[in-house]
Amino acid sequence: MNRKQFVLPALVLGAAAFAYAQANTPTKVGIINIQAAIVGTKEGQKAASEIEAKRAPKAKQLQGQQEEIKNLQEKLSKGSNTMAETARQSLMRDIDQKTKEFNRDLEDAQLEWDQEQQKVLQELGGKMMAVIDKYARDHGYTLILDISSPQTPVLYAANSIEITKDIIELYDKNAPVAGAGSSTPSASPAPASTKPSTPPATTPKPGAPK
Repeated sequence: MNRKQFVLPALVLGAAAFAYAQANTPTKVGIINIQAAIVGTKEGQKAASEIEAKRAPKAKQLQGQQEEIKNLQEKLSKGSNTMAETARQSLMRDIDQKTKEFNRDLEDAQLEWDQEQQKVLQELGGKMMAVIDKYARDHGYTLILDISSPQTPVLYAANSIEITKDIIELYDKNAPVAGAGSSTPSASPAPASTKPSTPPATTPKPGAPK
């Protein structure tokens, strides 16, 4: 994963708009950024820290694999015109094999991390919906739009109808968490090039690997 926020797969909460029918009452509309609301709660911050702690060992391993590939690519680049052909071919095969292993391990890790994140988000999302429901009823809202959803066509909204902060405060009041702190996941290694073994046609200059 590239550096991104905890809620980086969009949480599926159903319809983007939450409507509450109230007969013979004026329409009262509110907007909320549900993704920001979830990550802004103490439970959301605690969950982010826990996921990051689980990610750290595997991320460190992947970074080590990536560094090894980088070093081998530099070795090939510097010695492609001087090393024996058998040695060059062997090094190219080694780079190809390690690159395939790295990309496979990265894909597996990414899938595992995404599944864990989605599981947590679904749990927190269910709690968040209950808070939004109560808030809307208590404050007489007939419609609340989730502006974090690209399917919600909100072109303009006054700041006065933004309820994200209120929802975060209400959520934390109903679900206090001890020792929660903010966490931003660290950057994960990017997939390695699938063609690290192709040497340049001319004498190469040492440079940054792909």
